Amino acid sequence: MKVLLKTSLVVAATLFATSAYAASGKLVLYTSQPDALIAQTVEAFNMVQPDVEVEIFRSGTTEVMSKLLAEFSAGAPKPDVLLVADVVNMERLKKDGRLMAYPEADVAAFPADVFDPDKTYFGTKMITTGIVYNTAATERPTSWSDLTGEAFKGQVIMPSPLYSGAAAITLGSVTRNPDLGWEFYEDLVANGAIAVRGNGATLKAVAGGERAYGIVVDFMALNAKAKGSPVDFVFPSEGVTAVTEPVAILSTAENTDEAKAFVDFLLSEDGQKLAVSQGFIPAMPGIGGPEWFPEGTEVKLMPIDAASILTTTDDEKKRFEGMFGG
Repeated sequence: MKVLLKTSLVVAATLFATSAYAASGKLVLYTSQPDALIAQTVEAFNMVQPDVEVEIFRSGTTEVMSKLLAEFSAGAPKPDVLLVADVVNMERLKKDGRLMAYPEADVAAFPADVFDPDKTYFGTKMITTGIVYNTAATERPTSWSDLTGEAFKGQVIMPSPLYSGAAAITLGSVTRNPDLGWEFYEDLVANGAIAVRGNGATLKAVAGGERAYGIVVDFMALNAKAKGSPVDFVFPSEGVTAVTEPVAILSTAENTDEAKAFVDFLLSEDGQKLAVSQGFIPAMPGIGGPEWFPEGTEVKLMPIDAASILTTTDDEKKRFEGMFGG
């Protein structure tokens, strides 16, 4: 599958999104979206729904899910809405009956492969994972396999799938790719690659020159580049993995009208324009792309089988931990 986008400058100065729900009250949101971005998202939502007070718990996807699963075990889940990086966690929750279907959600403008056909979760953007490099580096990688070469020895860093949902999707997709497989990760270990807690730590290490190359999500690297950081980003020739940062309403939600209003906003044209203004590729076609996305850039996506990855992700994470440590 290939995605072809054209760049457009989106300024989300005033938002006039509509919702089927004029909500008021409280909304509890658990999310892995970075602090500054979720603050912007909630602020924009409150321009549409000013009478909704949003309570936020934010951490990495793995820690968000750990907290939520602990609450399930205690019989006291708190969130109404979950907004995390990947569909694998959503598939697990759906399988366990933890998500509420929202059949009235307006997904007419979205491709069928970005939301659950049973409408229990909905992709809100397209976040790809590729290669970031420090512009002072002598080598310019063009493929995943380049990172295992002698010139890259001891210079590669990546987020651990033990903490990053996007990294877990990358692990599951790359190891299923016949041109890469587990051999790719084995070669990375042999070449001195290391894993850290998240994409932010990976980008910081590359921008600071601690490591010359990293595996990281697109928007972090290219937004940093746009702000003057000495980094650039490569969409590897074998293809990139992608997550859609899905949103879902829990079946135990207490504030369902507020939750539906939040989903409505994220799926609205204005919600999608907000995602673009934050530096993301939108899930809704025809909105344009972020400023950093080179006009006419062709992005090859690796196949992602979320249902299959769900059945193996725990074992894959254990195997990764055994190779790279925790």
